[in-house]
Amino acid sequence: MTSVGLSVKKWSSRDAKKCIIIPSELDHKYSRGVLGIITGSAQFPGAAVLSTSAASATGIGMIRFHSSSGLAHLVLHTSPSTVVQPGKVTAWLMGSGISTKKYSDITTWLRHRWFALAKKQTVPTVLDAGALSLAGSLEQPTIITPHSGELSALLTSRGLPVSSEAIEGNPKKWVQNAAATLGVTVLLKGSITYVANENVLIALPAATPWLATAGSGDVLAGIIGALVATNTIEILNDPNRLAEVAATGAFIHAQAAKNASRGGPISAEMIVKEIPGAISQLLN
Repeated sequence: MTSVGLSVKKWSSRDAKKCIIIPSELDHKYSRGVLGIITGSAQFPGAAVLSTSAASATGIGMIRFHSSSGLAHLVLHTSPSTVVQPGKVTAWLMGSGISTKKYSDITTWLRHRWFALAKKQTVPTVLDAGALSLAGSLEQPTIITPHSGELSALLTSRGLPVSSEAIEGNPKKWVQNAAATLGVTVLLKGSITYVANENVLIALPAATPWLATAGSGDVLAGIIGALVATNTIEILNDPNRLAEVAATGAFIHAQAAKNASRGGPISAEMIVKEIPGAISQLLN
């Protein structure tokens, strides 16, 4: 069980830099990481575009988008390098832009046509939005990325009733409780984002309030998904690496938003354009 008394590690640019895998002259598109993405829906088609374009901007060998609701043409219009055929991946990203009501329980996800493929490829997995109900049911290293409302609903469904207001009032406590209850790494989104597993508790620097905008969470999921795919070997060898990679994704997300904002309003699309520059800042 996670100890609610874990000391907080404040994440810095130096920490984040360690989780960015720089390709060598021997790398190719498969060795640089392949991310399988199951995101978007007829109700929220933009999530498929944002999560895919954010992952691409983060730096990865290949993205395999598993089309749902006829969204492949939208994704390809923005990210034509995306592959829309199934195949081997090194990480999964699932759930962004998929209704939590439609897939509110594990048995419904089991009937999802792509879930069988994700279940067979037991690689590190990122669960967002509509896929949060899968938390704790997968054999592979798993991270969930809820906001307080989503975490409240998830914990309540698992027999730990708590309001979103209570979570917002003490996020350090509840991110650790969630990690213990669900048996996964948890990234709890907020003005200050926290990441926890059974061993570590990480706090991100406060992000710009302009980051609270539609689609921002889809962009974050794409960034984390790409980083997980490029860090697969490290994650499988180190139980804390997934939390560190997730914290790095949140750090890049916040820095890209800051660069896009320059003190003014931003959109999710603006954040995506600033991702490569934010990573360059970390590396240099």
